[in-house]
Amino acid sequence: MTLQKRKLGQQGLEVSELGLGCMGMSQSYGPADEKESLATLHRALE
Repeated sequence: MTLQKRKLGQQGLEVSELGLGCMGMSQSYGPADEKESLATLHRALE
C-alpha cells in the first residue's frame, strides 16, 4: 500500500493523508496501558 501525501501550508511540507490519533495513549483519559499502546503502534506500522 502506498500512502498518498498532501502539501501542508506554503513551505512545501508533505504529510501522509492517513494519521493515527494517540491521545488515548497519553494518559489524558486516565492511565494508559503501555502494552496495548505499543501493540497498536506496531500494528499501525505494518
